[in-house]
Amino acid sequence: MEEKKYIIEIATSDFLTTKSAVDGGADRIELCANLAEGGTTPSYGHILQCRKAFEVLLYPIIRPRGGDFLFSDEEFVIMLQDVKLCKQSGCDGVVTGLLNTDGSVDIKRTSQLIDAAYPLGVTFHRAFDRCRDPFEAMEQLIRIGCERILTSGQKPSAPDAVDVIAELNKIADERIIIMPGSGVRKENIKMIADKTGCTEFHTSLRGKTRSSMEFVHPAFAASEESYVNNYIDADDVREFRNALK
Repeated sequence: MEEKKYIIEIATSDFLTTKSAVDGGADRIELCANLAEGGTTPSYGHILQCRKAFEVLLYPIIRPRGGDFLFSDEEFVIMLQDVKLCKQSGCDGVVTGLLNTDGSVDIKRTSQLIDAAYPLGVTFHRAFDRCRDPFEAMEQLIRIGCERILTSGQKPSAPDAVDVIAELNKIADERIIIMPGSGVRKENIKMIADKTGCTEFHTSLRGKTRSSMEFVHPAFAASEESYVNNYIDADDVREFRNALK
């Protein structure tokens, strides 16, 4: 029996966490800024430097702000421009998601982003988990050429929705990739893989590390914003993958 090929995607928040994820063996990077807000579009310089430094598949998130997934006309123009910049920068794909006020997927504008990105791949992110009907949304995303859906099965954490994710994956029938994410850890990834049949998995493995600053201003000594940085341990990425074996 042929061994399954698993794809590990790591969400990173800056150049250093991206380097650690790549060193740990990530197959694909969801390149973000502001992961504490769920991820927003990284700067153009950030994208260019990561593309220059790493050969791994690079998918920047296209999300102009945190908060909901209902975007104004002006925000959509920004998203279109960012997609085009990612394409010019040699990225492999983009990650995005838009909803209408009634909880349906904004198919018209999502389709425009997919067209602008072509031939880059497009992942529809966890805006999917806030949509009204995930099965209807999946069929719509298949029709407009979306490559994959990142989902926690419409629950805050994927391990709590393995039945829904399994059903989505079954109905998708390889027409679109269903990628579990949120709460996916080395302790549960094998269970999620076995129960859902999915072969791509998303995690951030986010940690924190103390700043290397020698001078610490006493008025801000307890401030994480000032003296604590995001961190990924390359060994954690390796252990995450090894947990699938």
